[in-house]
Amino acid sequence: MQHAHIDIADPSQRPRTPGRTLVGLLASIVVATSIATTTGRTQQGFPPVPVPPGNPITVEKTLLGKALFFEEQLSSTGTVSCATCHRMEAGSSDARSFGAKSVHPGIDGLFQTRDDVRGSRGVPANNADGSYRDVRFFGLSEQVTSRRAMPVVNAAFVPEAFWDGRATNDFRDPQTNVVLLPNRASLESQAAIPIVNDVEMAHFGVTWNEVVTRLGSVVPLALARDVPTALAQHVAKGDYKELFRLAFGTSDITPARIAMAIATYERSLVSDQSRVDDFERGNRAALTAEEQRGRQIFGAPQTRCIECHGGPLATDNRFHYTGVSPQAEDLGRFLVTQQGPDRGRMRTPSMRNVALRAPYFHNGSARTLEDVVAFYNRGGDFNAPNKDGRIRPLNLSAADQRAVVAFLRAFTDPRVAAASAPFDRPRLFTESSDVPFFIGSGTAGSGQHVPAFVAYEPASIDRSRLTLALQGGHGGSPALLLIDAFGDAQGKAIAGMTLHLGLSPAFFALDALVLQGTGPGQGYASMPLRLPSDPSLRGKEIYAQWVSQDFGVQALSATEAVRLRIF
Repeated sequence: MQHAHIDIADPSQRPRTPGRTLVGLLASIVVATSIATTTGRTQQGFPPVPVPPGNPITVEKTLLGKALFFEEQLSSTGTVSCATCHRMEAGSSDARSFGAKSVHPGIDGLFQTRDDVRGSRGVPANNADGSYRDVRFFGLSEQVTSRRAMPVVNAAFVPEAFWDGRATNDFRDPQTNVVLLPNRASLESQAAIPIVNDVEMAHFGVTWNEVVTRLGSVVPLALARDVPTALAQHVAKGDYKELFRLAFGTSDITPARIAMAIATYERSLVSDQSRVDDFERGNRAALTAEEQRGRQIFGAPQTRCIECHGGPLATDNRFHYTGVSPQAEDLGRFLVTQQGPDRGRMRTPSMRNVALRAPYFHNGSARTLEDVVAFYNRGGDFNAPNKDGRIRPLNLSAADQRAVVAFLRAFTDPRVAAASAPFDRPRLFTESSDVPFFIGSGTAGSGQHVPAFVAYEPASIDRSRLTLALQGGHGGSPALLLIDAFGDAQGKAIAGMTLHLGLSPAFFALDALVLQGTGPGQGYASMPLRLPSDPSLRGKEIYAQWVSQDFGVQALSATEAVRLRIF
């Protein structure tokens, strides 16, 4: 990968083009009642929250874990936190999975085929220095996971987390592999995995030491907005070293403590206040007549739904192959146990808040609850020797199916849907107006390929580093990154391409790069930049655009422009 690492705060590296330099241009919750301090008390019928004896719940640890759960700076690009893929209003699953950019091509490696998976967008493939890699399926775009994100709400009751249960109950130190918590610690095991996964949050070859060092040097939740009051007051007490001291007694930031704090916060996310709960506690008016009919069908011997989705948790927390996809597409539990009967088996998800969590199944193949009920009514779509015997044609009428869907919708906890305490949350950088804003359109080069500007990262002086990239150009051609204080949404024709910058006195070009890749549409490059830590720059805007001398047509091609707001 060829890239330029330019320190725009270093005068020796500043562009020598006319005009000002870039540096000149840039011149909740009520804690006492919503957080348990022991194993926790839940509504009638719920079991107590399992807590490992070696990781007791405290208010300070819960609030630290909440900060870490929403901390996008835990990722190498500053664009992904735990909460990115577990949005509370979406039932703590990933609402982005409906988007065209949240598709994994599945086992056949081809997009727009039956085995496509609607997963979660993570980070672009990137290196420790901030440069991007061109990888199969995604190029320089955000990579996508090969399964849907399971809900984190009520995950405290899950004995082995993930669809395949690979997060074990014994939590091992991520660095030494020593068992720290021998049981009840699936949440800790799960919390440690995405942070160092190079699809979800990390750069290639990341080490836990890098993660710890990064966390120790950032302002807590510096990229977030609208932080709930109790959380804002807590993070205002100091940097992460101080927050770890308050939670654990010393200021040491360790991988194990990161996972233990996040798991502690997740144990506060107990959803037990749906209309179904009201009905089960004796309020017969809590469900409509249709919902009550759906409840009866759900529990009837004909359907046997309740055998896997019964009890207060609405799940048996076991693994079943139900015929959602051919076993060869995702071996599920078998990948953990290597036992033949586990081929294709996936954990039973809870029905709680299920109406908020579309799309459904591990691959996101069902878009609506109606689709889910229809799937079970026809007995699944695929067969195998270990297919659960309860998955068979049910012969439900259309009215029966509507009643079941109505009943499932009644499992919604209004606090989750509204993201109110204890499910309240900050607004992430990726949800804010500070994300890079694209302007206009590009100019095609050889093969009529239009190069694309790649910009995801926050232009934050607290984070300091920002990577800008180009993909879809002509490999081997030179490219320039142009920067100006002003954008021009109308665009202007210059030398055969459309320029969306304003050509102000602050306009200049950074040193040329040669695009990696070979041939039309295959060229790419990335440029890590360092922003100066100057508070006066907050609120400033700059505009950027890539221009390439496309050797395939001996003419200029260009990307769209991007507006970057410094904060």
